Amino acid sequence: MLCVPGGGGVNALLEDQPVLDFVRQRAGQARYVTSVCSGALVLGAAGLLKGKRATTHWYAHDFLEEFGAVSVDARIVEDGNLITAGGVTSGIDFGLALVARLLGQAEAETVQLSLEYAPAPPFRAGTPAEAPPAVLAQAKERLAGSRRAREEMFARWRDARAATPALIHD
Repeated sequence: MLCVPGGGGVNALLEDQPVLDFVRQRAGQARYVTSVCSGALVLGAAGLLKGKRATTHWYAHDFLEEFGAVSVDARIVEDGNLITAGGVTSGIDFGLALVARLLGQAEAETVQLSLEYAPAPPFRAGTPAEAPPAVLAQAKERLAGSRRAREEMFARWRDARAATPALIHD
């Protein structure tokens, strides 16, 4: 299984050819190719999402389409051997879904109970659709720096693709 996590280092990985080559090579050998949060963007940059249904953190969904993926607003998306999870907390849902796939639902339920995983957040602000407008605006402001960097990166890629299509891995 290949699992690419998300987080603060993802932007640098999107242009790191040795890492992308490694991800492509490992994906070719993996029973499951997976990601959590913005790790899906690394899979996309490696050319592994083209024509596939995938999810990622809510503030990065539109970037999936840059890689030819079908962006799905869900906590977990399964498309063949590709399993992607949304934001970091969906990683627990992803883990349970993977245990169910590998060992059956009863084992996944046992793990869920062992973790005492019964989400009951104290607020209804866990998705953009639920969050009050002021909270959504504040979250976007906090994430703006990383988003700007990604937007600039994708603009460079679009320019490079237009100039020399072979430069970008499809």
